[in-house]
Amino acid sequence: MTKFKEFWSNESGATAIEYGLIAALVSVAAIGALTAMGDSLETLFSTVSGSLDEATG
Repeated sequence: MTKFKEFWSNESGATAIEYGLIAALVSVAAIGALTAMGDSLETLFSTVSGSLDEATG
């Protein structure tokens, strides 16, 4: 019975799971933010590329 109580009160695995969940949420947020910025970055680089082409050509 003592071993069962020790096993039940051990929370080290729960902490690892919590850190895993936090890392997963941060990853999802980063992917979402980068996806949302993708179109605006593509437009920005296209504008810069066009300006450079005009300046050198």
